[in-house]
Amino acid sequence: MSMPDHSDAPMNIAVLGAGAWGTGMALHLARRHVVHLWSREADVAATMQETGVNERYLPGVRLPESVVVHAGTAQMQDVADCGLVLVACPVVGLREQLSALRGLRQPVVWLCKGFEAARPGAPHGLLPHEVMVQVAPDLRAGVLSGPSFAQEVARSQPTAMVVASPYPDVCDTTVQAVHADMLRLYTSHDWIGVEVGGAVKNVMAIAAGVLDGLADHAAGKQGQAFPGLNARAALLTRGLAEMTRFGLALGAQASTFMGLSGMGDLVLTATGDLSRNRRVGLLLAQGLTVHQAVDTLGHVAEGVYCARTVLARAEALQIEMPITRCVVDLLDGRLSATEAARVLMERNVRAESDL
Repeated sequence: MSMPDHSDAPMNIAVLGAGAWGTGMALHLARRHVVHLWSREADVAATMQETGVNERYLPGVRLPESVVVHAGTAQMQDVADCGLVLVACPVVGLREQLSALRGLRQPVVWLCKGFEAARPGAPHGLLPHEVMVQVAPDLRAGVLSGPSFAQEVARSQPTAMVVASPYPDVCDTTVQAVHADMLRLYTSHDWIGVEVGGAVKNVMAIAAGVLDGLADHAAGKQGQAFPGLNARAALLTRGLAEMTRFGLALGAQASTFMGLSGMGDLVLTATGDLSRNRRVGLLLAQGLTVHQAVDTLGHVAEGVYCARTVLARAEALQIEMPITRCVVDLLDGRLSATEAARVLMERNVRAESDL
């Protein structure tokens, strides 16, 4: 898939979802385009319209005049004049939003990372593109993912991402709209691998946060062994293997997991202080319950919601995912943070090449 020549031609772009990531992407796009930013939360939309700042999700960053804020759920006719539609709602809201866009001719690209929870009567939860196939199979769509914190994108700090779609024109349009000096876009046709990487790295980031939290808690205590940087490196290495093993079973390409949406996003989310999923792990290591940890964040941490779905789907595929299993047991209260770390270290010896 070739990279098209970058064009400065402005267009109208819709960003559906005004959380931190949707707002951050809107700010980036507004430097060249007119952006229509939709918020399902009427109070958030009203505040942005009045003050020009998304105080709830991205405080301290002012929206330019080229961002037009709307309230509600965007329907197909609302975005018919936009050259590109970016869906930035959490995975839990993706089905409703894509249903509202059924029949749209313009490219639709989602930014969410995770699995939809299993619906009643369904054997397992779905990746975003599988949700689309069910509710809006006529869309020409793709996924935009990679190692990217909303705050840094909003402030024009250097970032690289990947847009993946089986439709070359979707990738081309997204690159023309989003690619800029401080945000470099690459293209892929492996949207399964890009989606799996974006979902599973959140689960791994919770595990990494637990290890870091245990280290912080035990540091300075005489005679007490605790995880350190060696343990984190081992966790991320095996986590990448676990992610790859799962992705291959779903039809992804192995090379995708060595790229931005695999290794890149895993390293960022598992080590970066802005990572919500890592912060959940840190709080669990302090002894908080999962509900207390999520309430403390005040934002969605997708790893909490998709870990069980990842594990259930892996079990159906007979794929071994020990780190994911430990995270689920921790979230469900069957293991403490210390017990989860010990379970992982006590696994049987095996050949490293056995993915």
